[in-house]
Amino acid sequence: MVDGSKLRFAVDTGGTFTDLVVEGSDPELRFYKRPTTPLDPIDGLLDVFAAAAADHGLSVGELLGRGERLVFGTTRATNAVVTGTTARTALLCTQGHPDVLLFREGGGRTALFDYTQEYPAPYVPRSLTFEIPERVLADGTVSTPLDEAAVRGVARALREREIEAVAVCLLWSIVNPAHERRVGEILAEELPGLPVTLSHRLNPSVREYRRASSAAIDVSLKPLMSRFFRALEARLRAEGFAGRLLIMASSGGVLDAEAVAEAPIHSIGSGPAAAPVAGRHFARLDGGSDTALVTDAGGTTYDVSLVRRGRIPTTRETIVGHPTYGFITGFPSVDVKSVGAGGGSIAWVDEGGLLHVGPQSAGAEPGPAAYGRGGDRPTVTDACLVLGYIDPGYFLGGEMEVSVDLARRVLVRDVAGPLGLDVHEAASAVLGLAIERMVTAIEGITLAQGIDPAEAVMIGGGGGAGLYSVGIARRLGLARVVIPDVAAALSASGALVSDLQALFATTEVMSTAAFDAERAAAVLAGLQAVAEAFLATAGAGARETELRFTVEARYPHQVWEIEVPIRDGRLETPAQVEALRADFHAAHEELFAVCDAEAHVEIVTWRAHARCVLQEHGLARARPEVSSRAVEPTRRAYFPGLGVVDTPVRLLDSLAVGERHEGPLLVESPVTTVVLDERATVERAPSGSLLIEPLGAGGAHG
Repeated sequence: MVDGSKLRFAVDTGGTFTDLVVEGSDPELRFYKRPTTPLDPIDGLLDVFAAAAADHGLSVGELLGRGERLVFGTTRATNAVVTGTTARTALLCTQGHPDVLLFREGGGRTALFDYTQEYPAPYVPRSLTFEIPERVLADGTVSTPLDEAAVRGVARALREREIEAVAVCLLWSIVNPAHERRVGEILAEELPGLPVTLSHRLNPSVREYRRASSAAIDVSLKPLMSRFFRALEARLRAEGFAGRLLIMASSGGVLDAEAVAEAPIHSIGSGPAAAPVAGRHFARLDGGSDTALVTDAGGTTYDVSLVRRGRIPTTRETIVGHPTYGFITGFPSVDVKSVGAGGGSIAWVDEGGLLHVGPQSAGAEPGPAAYGRGGDRPTVTDACLVLGYIDPGYFLGGEMEVSVDLARRVLVRDVAGPLGLDVHEAASAVLGLAIERMVTAIEGITLAQGIDPAEAVMIGGGGGAGLYSVGIARRLGLARVVIPDVAAALSASGALVSDLQALFATTEVMSTAAFDAERAAAVLAGLQAVAEAFLATAGAGARETELRFTVEARYPHQVWEIEVPIRDGRLETPAQVEALRADFHAAHEELFAVCDAEAHVEIVTWRAHARCVLQEHGLARARPEVSSRAVEPTRRAYFPGLGVVDTPVRLLDSLAVGERHEGPLLVESPVTTVVLDERATVERAPSGSLLIEPLGAGGAHG
């Protein structure tokens, strides 16, 4: 890629490593991996660009200067919410309704009858919740006028309490937003420059808790994320980047950095949302399937998502943090299940002699004990080094020193000794337990939804994919595993080919039994106008654009809605309305195995989905940066049932297309190792992927 052509970059900043994928005019993707720098992730970003520049024979400025687009994925917003390092935030609500964030949606415990479990705290404490005298009714009429003097008094109190951000969520502002708008105007007059989020603009949802939660989370992130995105863009520009900066969004698409700075809630779950985009491509290309389990085995977490019938499912139940004590975002996002089981997950034995892995992680700093940076507790990475699966002289292609002796010392002290095992048995137990936690995550996204995982092809992504995939697949009864050549940077590669997407919504309750076609046409026309404005501006220059419409609907007296597409985007005739009703019945039956075909349907929310294709969705063959380090042809490695044996080692680049091998075997690349036990076979696909057949029943570590 030294021909002067334009380049496209995608970066995924994880808890342990930062991944970069570079695409240019030649038929290869190149990808790079460097440790994340938690204190300032931009330093890690520039480190990985320095590695890419050296590989291309360019300076960092020359490389960035050729960039036309950079997609950036980050866990910064998620981490801020989970760790409570967001802005000091206040909530303004309708008088008499200050506990909407406390009550949630009728509860907060997952174990409803366990009264030893503490009730979750609200995202904004009661002491920072302020009631505003006003009331709008469900039909939009004003019952109590807005008390503007009271709003100004609240503004003074906010100043005195040094509030850094304000969320405003008034009852029925989605029907009549006049009061909420005026509150925003008064806050701008009294507290100029203070970040404010109005719930009806951010999330026009009929459910008050979800509107309040999304508004509070969003505005609490604005100071942090706007500063971060400004700093990110400034440093990239200073280094020579003059292209378009895009952020990976939780919806599975990308948005301009300016748009995400205005609504940073969309950056929650940013990185993991990209993996299924790449996973869908490899499932079709190498697995011949439209159904796939997409995994991303990172240093901190193991993320699992699903591709079903070629589509990437989304959920409106996204919780940030603990399933019980966390906070709902209120937005549709890619359905990703995560467990705290990654390379940096810490292994420990409790007082009763029970082994645990995670959820605590050593992260990038200090990292596993083997890194020699002060980490003094055994991790999954340490276990894999002791087992012989990772070559200490070839870690990151030899760019990073790791010590087997340090890994062995902490495993003996903290695991093998307390359990009365030798060090290899202890390391195998640590890896096996990590695999069990990963299996649980997969079952939560498949079996819990009535999907047999054995019917899917597994796409192994993340730097640790090759260490775990055979054991996981055999444990679940999967016949096929695909490890793409870009597996170690799967999320970054998915971000590279993600579409620019935006979602626009409005609430207008309507029944198919007394359908108002004129009102429906007005709703759809309004959505179409704002969506087309987005396509004409943000989507200018796209290869192609798409605009589709959906509704969220329910049977009468139901509490929750399901999303149904509007055929041809119009509801003008009785036949079109009847088609929508039939589609709702079919969708309801598919989800719940029952429908009421005679019932009418209530439409609650109307949505416009705008999509801009920025580039072809296919991914070229990939290779990591070139390493000059040699790899020994065999390595002593431990396999349950075999013990420590001399195991053949093959470099990934040395495997020819169609070449097939049986285990035990270690397939090595600078950024990952694929571990095949004695029952597994592997073949190189024309795409460069490894096609693995786990064979047999039961797992190597199960």
